[in-house]
Amino acid sequence: MKISGFSRRLVLGSGLVAALAGCGDDPLQVIDEVTFASSLNIDLSAMQLLASGLYVVDVVVGTGEEVVLGTTVVVTYTGWLTDGTQFDSGTLPFPTFPFLTGDNRVVLGFAEGVLGMLAGGTRRIIIPPHLGYGSQARGSIPAGSILVFDTTVDSVS
Repeated sequence: MKISGFSRRLVLGSGLVAALAGCGDDPLQVIDEVTFASSLNIDLSAMQLLASGLYVVDVVVGTGEEVVLGTTVVVTYTGWLTDGTQFDSGTLPFPTFPFLTGDNRVVLGFAEGVLGMLAGGTRRIIIPPHLGYGSQARGSIPAGSILVFDTTVDSVS
């Protein structure tokens, strides 16, 4: 699969996997202690906290196939930093982003965040650094960043 657009920035290299393994951040404290830009309209108390430290909330529940480990999912997304800076979005010529769940080619929090979604659904996902890029900077994303995504599952196969 050729990797382009947003997926280039989400792809994990072997060096980053090692960096994430060594990231010592407490995921519960990292997100709970941050101040999010008011433009993001984040209310952590309305979101589900997963054991990994990921926060999720379904904005729209889909009606199609469910995203499970081993399925290929096509998503549309927008990503922000906690200060409200948009760092990526599905735009032409690559408005959607396909990936195989469980193949470790996207940041761990993004892959975990879409599991259980139904095609047609939209979910907000807040990814702590240890499930994102850890202590590594990536383009306009500073090291140690918490990532906020609004993700819509366009299709599941």
